[in-house]
Amino acid sequence: MHVDPATVLVVDDNPTKRYLLVSWLSRAGYAVVEAETGREALELVDVKPVDLVVLDVRLPDMSGFEVCEKIKGNPRHAALPVVHVSAHAVDVQDRAHGLNRGADAYLVEPIEPEELVATTQAVLRYYRARKQAETLAKRMALLAETTLAINSAADFPHLLAAAAQGAAKIFQGPAAVVTATGDGDFWAATCENSEQEPVLRPWRASHDIAVGTSFRIDPAADWSLLAWPDDDPVGIAVTRIRPDRPAVQVAVPAAANIPGAPVLRQLAQATAAAVEAQRSYDEEHRVAITLQRSLLPRRLPDVTGLDLARRYEPASAHTEIGGDFYELTMIDGRLLVAIGDVAGHSLHAATVMAELRHALRAYAVEGHPPGTLLTRINDLMLTLLAGEVATVCVMLIDPATGHVRMANAGHLPPLLITDGHTEFIEDRGPLLGLRAQRPDDTEFVVPPGATLVLYTDGLIERRDATIDDGLRALAAAASSGVDDHLDDFCDRLLSELTGQEMSDDIAVVALRRR
Repeated sequence: MHVDPATVLVVDDNPTKRYLLVSWLSRAGYAVVEAETGREALELVDVKPVDLVVLDVRLPDMSGFEVCEKIKGNPRHAALPVVHVSAHAVDVQDRAHGLNRGADAYLVEPIEPEELVATTQAVLRYYRARKQAETLAKRMALLAETTLAINSAADFPHLLAAAAQGAAKIFQGPAAVVTATGDGDFWAATCENSEQEPVLRPWRASHDIAVGTSFRIDPAADWSLLAWPDDDPVGIAVTRIRPDRPAVQVAVPAAANIPGAPVLRQLAQATAAAVEAQRSYDEEHRVAITLQRSLLPRRLPDVTGLDLARRYEPASAHTEIGGDFYELTMIDGRLLVAIGDVAGHSLHAATVMAELRHALRAYAVEGHPPGTLLTRINDLMLTLLAGEVATVCVMLIDPATGHVRMANAGHLPPLLITDGHTEFIEDRGPLLGLRAQRPDDTEFVVPPGATLVLYTDGLIERRDATIDDGLRALAAAASSGVDDHLDDFCDRLLSELTGQEMSDDIAVVALRRR
């Protein structure tokens, strides 16, 4: 006889007939539970995992038709198959009535054992195929949600966490996702169940994996980072996109997969594609950061009569690199100070920034005043960098007198702090990259003990506030006093104005006249 692990509920008030039905099904390999009444059958269905009901039509408390209708009317059991058996309701009308009220098959006594077992097998085949199709549809919907979460993740840890939590939801059990960062560090994200927050930890699965997608079953002991149900085997879908990249492995209980593990395979593929995109982005970001730092001044000039400090802070790892830059250098006894921002967020913006900074230094060496410097840089951009836009504020400062000559091309106004009083130095020149008339240079004096702060928009701009709000916040932070050490002052501005996470690069230059 065919051995099947399914559980069958036999409902019949006749002990002799019930004994025969139970015996035949048990010998066929089925697990069998029994009930004598309709009410008892309904209670058992609610508390026991039943795969099929063999239901007599005549019961002492209600008809088998009514019991079947109640089972099928409960959303929890709507797909549970029911096979009617009867020695009395045997004509065509009775059989049609039973089938119309929800039964999946109708057997008329006397019944042969082979007929009962064959009918049970046939009904269960359909039932399982239907359950598998419903499970697959549900899992595919959850897979789509998980894929969106994976590709929306801000960084590598959030990506792994989204994949692990998605796997736990899809397969309704523990799940683990293992792969390596762009630096070669292997990490695992694990979820004990769909309600638990993912946990990240170092973990390396030791397998020689070919390029492509595969599925295998490992002993639970090989994946000891999680407690697997009853130490059942673990099913692992593996995707490796390139030979020079580590694989992505997604592990769930082996029994949770349908044949071929199609959903788990697709989840591994989606995770691997997202990981590869994140690795590529992280590599570009590191290159851009390295390039940008290499193109900024390596050290501050030693200027008699002035204290200097600067900060350059790239945004969080998931934010693209920008074109922020600054300049501090002595030329013919005067300090050239500049700060600017090239429009855009990319490696290209960083290279444009480098060209503008070098052009600024070259024109400054020729002895031009700030306004002429900006005019020449603008001509350069219109000729060689058409379509690019940048903001730049340039100053030439006499350290001995504190006299400042300034030209501003659309950049945020510098802040002058004198004895707790703050003043923005306005000079509303047009952006670089536009054909427009520029105003005359602005001139002012930095008094002894006063501090001048230049900055890029990352210091003050927030998604939930206007630029004016940001400028007021900067003035308020500065008016509380300038620290004895300008480095501490710059750190305090960054801390008070940006919080824990920045959405844009930040450049800050501070100088104080002694």
